[in-house]
Amino acid sequence: MLPARHRLRERADFAAVLKGPGGARAATRLLVVHANQTDTRAGQPPRVGLVVSKAVGIAVIRNRTKRRLRAQLAARLDVVPCGFDLVVRANPIAGQANSSELGAALDVCLPAAVAKASARRAS
Repeated sequence: MLPARHRLRERADFAAVLKGPGGARAATRLLVVHANQTDTRAGQPPRVGLVVSKAVGIAVIRNRTKRRLRAQLAARLDVVPCGFDLVVRANPIAGQANSSELGAALDVCLPAAVAKASARRAS
């Protein structure tokens, strides 16, 4: 479970990550991770939002996918520096993946998206 302070909730926050000027993304066949660096001076903890559309499957499959992603993300929050907002979008094939496959996809996407967003912010 993701602690409340690590969750994106507002539509505007999701939009800022997806369409923000300093945003970056990294993808695998299962997931797309969008990252945007906010103000790091405030010491804001990393925040994460999930997007799991109906293309992933029926409600049971979508909810199971979200639950698995939340658990995998909670274990990987230490990889994300303070001041970053992330949106993890599940591709349709993610509904058929197990927890370890989702975790492996996150291991690839999270560092890549954070590195790209940091590089864009620096330039």
